Amino acid sequence: MSGLRFFVERTGDGAGQPVLDADNGEELMHVQPGTAIVLGSRQPESSGTLYITTKQVVWLSDTDRRKGYAVDFLSVSLHAVSRDPEAYQDPCLYAQIDNGLEDDESEGSTDEGDESLDLSRITELRLVPSDLDQLDTLFQIFCECAELNPEPIEGEEEEHNWIFSADQLENQEAEEESEWTFSQNLTHSIGHSNGDHDLAHNVLQLQINDQRFEDAEEMDSDSKNGHR
Repeated sequence: MSGLRFFVERTGDGAGQPVLDADNGEELMHVQPGTAIVLGSRQPESSGTLYITTKQVVWLSDTDRRKGYAVDFLSVSLHAVSRDPEAYQDPCLYAQIDNGLEDDESEGSTDEGDESLDLSRITELRLVPSDLDQLDTLFQIFCECAELNPEPIEGEEEEHNWIFSADQLENQEAEEESEWTFSQNLTHSIGHSNGDHDLAHNVLQLQINDQRFEDAEEMDSDSKNGHR
């Protein structure tokens, strides 16, 4: 699933921790407590904890176990440290999100009065740690995890798919055998391709005449050698 999504899978007591997909190799890389999250141009969410894994970014509220957000690194198209007060009032880690929608279907902000938050339309978020000295560390970890999740190359699998199943090999061998049989019976095939039986007879007769012509040349050559 592309884009930002709700995340409620927690384990443990209290605020808990996110449930990771350990079967597919997901590992926890960093935990940053006391981090606020800002979705689009909405107001910051209540303080929570940021979890960065090898596959995704997860933010969980410290006060409401039913509130949490996550985004895969494959959907993070850009991330940077922002310290410009004109861009945002607080220093933060800024991230752009690719939600798979066209520009006119997405929006970087949502109506603050709208209680039903459509995460599929969010295209940017900000992470504001209470410890601003951690911004550069968070940025570096983002970079490392982004390198672990390169964008897949379209068409590469089809272009280099050189592994054949047993059925494919049998079909290929059958096709090659059919082509060989066709070449060996070319005269017969040509003769019957248009329903013309005389054509096959004429080709066969031409081959016989060619053979007789070669025999005649050999006899004439032997006769001349005998008179010398």
